[in-house]
Amino acid sequence: MKRIAVFGKPGSGKSTLSKRLASATGIPLHPLDSIAFKKNGDRVDRKTYDEAHKTLLSSDSWIIDGLGPIDSFNERLKVADTLIYIDLPYVVSYWLVTKRLLKGLFVKPEGWPEGSSILKGTVESYRTLKLCPRFWNDDFVQHLEKLSNDKSLYVIRSVSELNRFVSKRMK
Repeated sequence: MKRIAVFGKPGSGKSTLSKRLASATGIPLHPLDSIAFKKNGDRVDRKTYDEAHKTLLSSDSWIIDGLGPIDSFNERLKVADTLIYIDLPYVVSYWLVTKRLLKGLFVKPEGWPEGSSILKGTVESYRTLKLCPRFWNDDFVQHLEKLSNDKSLYVIRSVSELNRFVSKRMK
């Protein structure tokens, strides 16, 4: 476990899990939002993103959490030795996005890009969740299973699994 890709729907707990995993393993964490967004919350240009992403992928060890452009996501899946797909039920993801908004009115959410609007980000998360069944579906899981012949694949389907994941794997 040296190159770990953590991914899933908005509000699924990717940032929290990734932070715990980085703390437990000492592997550097690179939230994708930190290379996809400028300090003011605007997106970086695609060339800048691609260069930063390529540099990350070429390093010896990393935890990258997030999706990003689909072609870079697919590159990450190929290079990673560990795939962690957080596939919580949609109702849970909607609740977690809402909870993040409510908490974010008082404290910046963990892993949230500096300068980004919590309200704007929440609306975008809701829009993305609405579209997610087109991508995060049984075909995607089958694709992951094919990719995982030479990798470790973990599919987390509940909040309790999510909460136990790091302690269970780090024994």
